[in-house]
Amino acid sequence: MALDIAESVREEVVILTLKGRLTLGESNLVRERVTQLAAAGKHNIVVDLGAVDYIDSTGLGILVICFTSLKKQGGALKLVNPNKRNVELLLLTKLHTVFEVFNEVQDAVNSFFPDRQIKHFDILSFVQQQDES
Repeated sequence: MALDIAESVREEVVILTLKGRLTLGESNLVRERVTQLAAAGKHNIVVDLGAVDYIDSTGLGILVICFTSLKKQGGALKLVNPNKRNVELLLLTKLHTVFEVFNEVQDAVNSFFPDRQIKHFDILSFVQQQDES
């Protein structure tokens, strides 16, 4: 399945909504788009993983590269709506300590504004809920 990337902007924060698989053949699309956005001066990006059913090591590596690149430019890349498998991948690779992860897009957008209250993704609660289902 090809990776689709939908783009929207909320309060000057770019939201990339991914749909499909973030894998070797597809993940460069994300990198290219983030590079284009950064070149246009848009350094605050939220990646919505709600419709991403699979991420391989290359896809994960691309997210890390994008995160690092934006951080060097004074921006940030934040993740939202990971599914159970993607949360397990973040835990296994310890990347949950690198990426800020959120349940809702608006929470991720709010995190770019220091005066706003934000609600972070609670990985422990998520895993416990998944185990109970």
